[in-house]
Amino acid sequence: MAFQDILAKIAKGPKTSKDLTWDETKQVIKALVEGEASPLQVGAFLIAMRVKSESVTELAGMTAAVRQYVPPLAIPKNLAVVDIPTYAGKQETFHAMVASSIVAAAAGVIVLMHGYDGIPGRSGSASVLKALGIPVDQSPQVVTEELLSKNFAYLDIGIYHPAVNRFLDMRQELGVRTVFHPIARLLNPARASAQVVGLSHPPHFEKTAEALRMLGCPRALVVRGIEGEPELSLAGVTRVLELRDERITPLGVSPKDFGLSFGSSRDMAGFPASQREKEADLLRRILLHQVQGGAKEWVLMNAAMLLYLAGKGPSLAACYPLAKTALEGGAAARKLEELIQEPVATKVESGQT
Repeated sequence: MAFQDILAKIAKGPKTSKDLTWDETKQVIKALVEGEASPLQVGAFLIAMRVKSESVTELAGMTAAVRQYVPPLAIPKNLAVVDIPTYAGKQETFHAMVASSIVAAAAGVIVLMHGYDGIPGRSGSASVLKALGIPVDQSPQVVTEELLSKNFAYLDIGIYHPAVNRFLDMRQELGVRTVFHPIARLLNPARASAQVVGLSHPPHFEKTAEALRMLGCPRALVVRGIEGEPELSLAGVTRVLELRDERITPLGVSPKDFGLSFGSSRDMAGFPASQREKEADLLRRILLHQVQGGAKEWVLMNAAMLLYLAGKGPSLAACYPLAKTALEGGAAARKLEELIQEPVATKVESGQT
């Protein structure tokens, strides 16, 4: 099918547009990634798909096709990894998931966080991790080694998959998100057995869970998270879809599920992008067990969610004490110190021991 015919199929209007088949999504990704489509056709496709909205098959098919262009991280298949995509960025709240991931890693979960720090008007996780002293620009090989040795690593999508990064950057010119934003969330560079996906766009909520099931994900949580990131709210009930053994179950998760009282928006309040050091200092103090109250509880309940997703406990409530022990017992502080040390691969390359 010529690319013009694909455009005609999806852009005829609300009553006559049709969804692409699985094979057609593969053809589209090939044309986009390999430069077969002209710049005008690329822009037309992205806007037409934005207006039509992706079907489950289109979302899963394009994600599967995009995955074929780069190899997954060389993680042993029997090693349980939790995949955390962070592509929304923050304006109003602090990056709780950064601290939660470190707490979960300290409690024995292997966490791969990946993202993109070019979100217009928002700060991404990478900026906060960098302010904490944690590397954010490592090669896929080094990221793999860090995962295996330290239980946590951050992978920059621009280093891992330049083609996806290029299409994410087009948001700056187009002014809207494109289909590559949900694709990036589903990319799963380590082919982790567990994924937690945050989003704020309502039409994508059920579709994302269905797409994950179609892609063969064994276990996932799709979260209507704070500012579109994969974070449960301390101040209200969070809608969650749990995918487990090909079954999708809707959940309403609240602080009460962890034995906590509802907090307020002040407990989750963030910092302007120009004050990344202040946010990093808050996260550092939380991890060093120097902060009490709502901010700490918000981090712990999200760490418990990661522990639950990794199979460390039968319920969210059962995983909260594990997260609390990792934080209050000092394991999280030690994990932070470990993560800011020079990567092992770098030491070997430089001849250090």
